[in-house]
Amino acid sequence: MDWSKFWGTITAFFSDNVWNIIGFFAALLIGIVVIKILVVLTRKILIRAKVEEVARNFVLVLIKFVLWLVLVLILLSVVGVKVTGVVTALSAAILAVGMALQSNIANVANGIVIVVTKMFKKGDYIIVGDKEGSIIEINFLFTTLFTKDNKKVTIPNSIIVNSAVVNAGANPKRRVDFTFPVAYESDVEQVKKIVVDVMTSDGRVDLDPAPFCKLKEFNTSSLDFFANCWCDASDYWDVYYYVMENVFNEFKRYGVTVPFTQVEIREHTTPPVMPFNEEPLQKRVEKKREKAREPALKRAYEEAKKSLEDKIK
Repeated sequence: MDWSKFWGTITAFFSDNVWNIIGFFAALLIGIVVIKILVVLTRKILIRAKVEEVARNFVLVLIKFVLWLVLVLILLSVVGVKVTGVVTALSAAILAVGMALQSNIANVANGIVIVVTKMFKKGDYIIVGDKEGSIIEINFLFTTLFTKDNKKVTIPNSIIVNSAVVNAGANPKRRVDFTFPVAYESDVEQVKKIVVDVMTSDGRVDLDPAPFCKLKEFNTSSLDFFANCWCDASDYWDVYYYVMENVFNEFKRYGVTVPFTQVEIREHTTPPVMPFNEEPLQKRVEKKREKAREPALKRAYEEAKKSLEDKIK
């Protein structure tokens, strides 16, 4: 290999394109600085506008992508590459990728809908179909929940947007509902007082509106009392379990019976008496049946057929 010739080629290339090279690095340096400044300014504007973190990150990623794409096209034009062909090839590639990722693009679009409409936020307790839990993350593809038993559930955004969503954490307060069945011989006023006293004893329960308890229904084997109280959304389950456990304890303290299904077992010491008819079975006697008559339609068909054969003969 002729190294002197190779070195001469490199020297000639740099000497002929020195201004293009200087312009390339100048454009690269200025572009990087401009991109960083624009991203920082955009982030501050979004924070001041109190935009959700998910939407803020998405906008910043989108802006970065567009700015870097523009910078690459500028750099290619500086070194003499025709940008028109690059843009055409890039458009075709984006179209092909878009067709291959239709479902993901739908999830992204629905994620934008979730964030823009503020359907819910991180920390809310939502119910979607048979899935429910507290939101730990919202991105533009999936929404992630933690269930009550600490399972991680990931739901595509398209399912959430196209389903009925119950947001139990939308408001700072929640109502805790209870149903307490008691025996029919129970004192109604005593049961109401026990339940209200238990709910009032918990400092997490709001006194305005006051805890509530009333006789709701005469059930098959019990009197059903409906009760409710209000508390902070974050205290919902603690209040629920506290009231359930302590109402049961107070029922036992004051002799209030809670009906439950019972099975009665009896032991027979003597064989059971099973009366029966001692007469033997009768002998079989055949029923006299008349010969079934042919249907009128079939008979008319046979007569017409016979008449036609006679005419042919």
